[in-house]
Amino acid sequence: MTNARIAAVLAEISDLLEIKGESSFKVGAYRRAADSVARCGVEVAAAYRAGDPPPLRGVGGSISERIAELSSTGQLPYHESLRAEVPPTLLELLAVPGIGPRRAGEVWRTLGIATLPELETAAREGRLRSLGGISAKTESRIVEGIGELRRRPARRMRIGEAHSLAARVVALVESLPGVHRAVAAGSVRRWRETVGDLDILVESDEPRSVLAALRESPAIEEVETGGRGGEDRATVKLDDGPQLDLLVMPPGASGSYLVHFTGSAEHNVALRHRARERGWSLSEHGLVPTDDEGSTPTTFADEGALYAFLGLTEIPPELREGRGEIESAEAGTLPRLVERAQLLGDCHSHTHWSDGREPLEVMAESARAAGREYQVLTDHSQSLGVANGLSPARVEAQRRVIGELNERFAAEEARGELPAGADPGGFVLLHGTELEITIDGRLDYDEALLATFDVVVASLHMGRRQPRAQLMARYELAMRSPHVDIISHPSGRKIGGRSELDLDWEAFYRTAAETGTLLEINGSEARLDLDEHHIRAAADAGCHFVIDSDAHERADWAHLDWGTGIARRGWVTPDLVANTLGRDAFRARMQEKPHRV
Repeated sequence: MTNARIAAVLAEISDLLEIKGESSFKVGAYRRAADSVARCGVEVAAAYRAGDPPPLRGVGGSISERIAELSSTGQLPYHESLRAEVPPTLLELLAVPGIGPRRAGEVWRTLGIATLPELETAAREGRLRSLGGISAKTESRIVEGIGELRRRPARRMRIGEAHSLAARVVALVESLPGVHRAVAAGSVRRWRETVGDLDILVESDEPRSVLAALRESPAIEEVETGGRGGEDRATVKLDDGPQLDLLVMPPGASGSYLVHFTGSAEHNVALRHRARERGWSLSEHGLVPTDDEGSTPTTFADEGALYAFLGLTEIPPELREGRGEIESAEAGTLPRLVERAQLLGDCHSHTHWSDGREPLEVMAESARAAGREYQVLTDHSQSLGVANGLSPARVEAQRRVIGELNERFAAEEARGELPAGADPGGFVLLHGTELEITIDGRLDYDEALLATFDVVVASLHMGRRQPRAQLMARYELAMRSPHVDIISHPSGRKIGGRSELDLDWEAFYRTAAETGTLLEINGSEARLDLDEHHIRAAADAGCHFVIDSDAHERADWAHLDWGTGIARRGWVTPDLVANTLGRDAFRARMQEKPHRV
């Protein structure tokens, strides 16, 4: 049982309880438990089985007992009994915007609606208006939302879930006898924002032994062999996860396998065409002359050797999408992409002062121990009440706390008392704000207060359905403010759940470039905003970026990995990313903004 699987069960229990009309306290308890498990930094099931449950915020005795049962047996009768009490199709309604669990339960009990087609028909006929709080406009949005659901592709894993699962499988396979190494290929290696399935390449000269050992692993539910004589590949079903494809490749000949199983279809077709023009036929096994395709393949120890054989510089996995990377590799103009290790700071994070889940001091110490030169604290501004936004008085109180922390950090560094992992050059916590651009087109704090922040990150959370002209006017106001340094998650999308804002993107990029306003690449796996397409267009328009975590607790620092992956897919180089600058250079960059607007 992975953390994601346990969290999904707890979240569904919360939904089922709310559908039934149970108390908000009970519903909220399971929802908080699901969130705590999903964000836990250790394998919860393994810890429970070892008799050492990790501390999980908001998890009391009864829920802990259910987690223990789920961890040990993989099943939870309480969950199954709840599912038996409602039609199974009712849970599908929760994917429709505007239909939460409580509303789904209401339409079921009152109108007998339990399926998406029934809900759509009732909305079109105006019957949902018999329920309190639903208007004709709401019905129209429900119909639109159902249409969007039908147009969505089959379920795909988000980037964080996919990489976590891939890392677990790679570790499992590399522990088997006879395995030299294992590599996750396919779209997870290209850092696509969502992943449909996993491809695992295993280097070994004992394929039969590897597949036999897999069958014996308690984490594997089923191994179905296939390929040449059934010896080199298999379809593997995990006991608590999706199906994946595994291929055993011979030692010292992995280059063509890695290229073939990493690149997109478009990239691989272009490579095969290039090889064919040179008289070679290319497959995962290597290259053979087109006039003698039965000959022994020419193999390559690594990917760079294969690309060089075809007259190309090695193409990073993130760029292997058939979007001009082969032409660039031929011309020697591939960019040197930004790397995660080059991020010296993070410009977007939250604490329990607003909607974060951990204390300010804990987040600061964690960022310091992570080796950063600086962390920008950006709790929400006052008008975002749902996120416990800070009043001006609370801003000043928070500023004093940050100042005291920085004094302590400086004193410890002067005495050489650095925590493990800390940057030897020191660490500073910068005071910022995630400033709301209000529905009526104002900035949430006055100019005098804004001028006191080290960094101002402006966001648009409310009024998403305003006409394009209004949305653009709100963003224009922020970008032309001398105090706003960064626009965070600019498109406002949520992957698989909320479409992006209706913006004039050319004008948006143009204003950002003119004013020197940085655009955020938000690494939260639910957002990944800007996405790779907007990133590349913005860079072409002269924009610069920051790659941020939007962390709400320490486990969210991993979002910097996801953000870097998406930035690389957008062809971003280090010079375009402001938080690759050291502490002093970054602060100087922030001070330039007033002179550009």
